Amino acid sequence: MARTAGFDRRAVVRAAMDVFWSVGYEGAAISDLEQATGLRRSSIYNSFGSKRGLFDAAVEQYLDTVIRPRVRLLHDDEVAPDAIVAYLEGLRAALADPASHSARSGCLLINTAGSPIGHDAAVAATVAAYRSELRAALGRGVAARLPHLEQRDADRLADACTGQVIAALALARIDGASAVAAIDTALALIRAA
Repeated sequence: MARTAGFDRRAVVRAAMDVFWSVGYEGAAISDLEQATGLRRSSIYNSFGSKRGLFDAAVEQYLDTVIRPRVRLLHDDEVAPDAIVAYLEGLRAALADPASHSARSGCLLINTAGSPIGHDAAVAATVAAYRSELRAALGRGVAARLPHLEQRDADRLADACTGQVIAALALARIDGASAVAAIDTALALIRAA
């Protein structure tokens, strides 16, 4: 009979997520993960199969607890006209707050895309799906705010805003002011359209 895990899986994955988010997959030593999660190496491997299995669980939890709640207002059945501005202003506030994990560490997925594990086909597919999900959400926000735009112009604006958000998330950990400026540019593009 298999033994039941004697720990809170979500809390363990959250602790590991914070490690991966801060130092990346390659920078996260098993000893760091043991210390953060309170699990021994054997328990990590028994529960997640490998460091990579724990990383994959952390990425899923990151999407579910950090990314998707932030864009939820852009996925409503009826997206409010001010939803895209609210999303961008909320992201701007997070990036401008030096105490926030986003300001200190950027985006787990964008960071991962630029690291060696980003070349892994499954990881690359996850990052691409994240970018597509973000682009679709921003596209819905543009359409709700600016219904008069021709589709071609709305698509270009959504693409530009997506690029600014990704740039901001990539810059956050090294140049917070530029990260905030990238979001300000996206807001200016929306307001000028």
